[in-house]
Amino acid sequence: MSEELDRVHRFQRDFNLRKARRTMDVPGGVAVLNDRFPSSHDDNKLIIWAGADPGAVVRAADEALDGLGHRYVHVLDDDLGAALAPAFTAAGYAHSPYLTMVFRGRPRTDVPAADKLALDEMIRVLRANWRETLPGASAEEVETLALRVEDRLLGAATVAFRGVRAPGGEVAARADLYVHDDIAQIESVYTAERHRGNGHARALMRAMLAEAAGASLIFLYTGSDNWARDFYARLGFEPLGRTHGFLRIE
Repeated sequence: MSEELDRVHRFQRDFNLRKARRTMDVPGGVAVLNDRFPSSHDDNKLIIWAGADPGAVVRAADEALDGLGHRYVHVLDDDLGAALAPAFTAAGYAHSPYLTMVFRGRPRTDVPAADKLALDEMIRVLRANWRETLPGASAEEVETLALRVEDRLLGAATVAFRGVRAPGGEVAARADLYVHDDIAQIESVYTAERHRGNGHARALMRAMLAEAAGASLIFLYTGSDNWARDFYARLGFEPLGRTHGFLRIE
């Protein structure tokens, strides 16, 4: 494993540990738990980074996440995730690889700064975004998905919410920026459906890269689809590694 990838893994693990309300040791890693948001996969999951018996990890997920409507396991190491995949697939889990990309370009200095979104505005934006993303979700589910952003404030020394507005003033695209120990992560980049195709996400990313330019390492996670990978590549990101997510809905 490269030194850069090891730093990314430690950043991700420690970010989740800092924002967790409870933790539990499990084979090969830790369970991070938050009773405030029991339906949130991101706030109630196992994070695995060391080798362990596959059956023991599957059993640990059942034990640590008992009583919840999901089982979610995030494996940080690519080879380990591939090795655990057969056991999780046999146990009824869906497997989703995620690409880790690191910024290799030179941040532009001639771009407008993104708008700083206060927590209350960010929550309003998230409510609207989740309603369009999950039209069948209940009001309670939407509220949980929106409010969990509050606990992200605990995850890093700097947690900033940024947005780019459409001409009428509405937030068209938004994202999070986490900075800790000279490492920056850009997360949760989203453009509202009615504002897509107008360059808002590109403008937001360029502004956030300029803001994070002082960090020695800037990274993000994205799905494995070609569109997202190509979009970030055009901005100066290159693949660094993969993580693996395993999800089962109870």
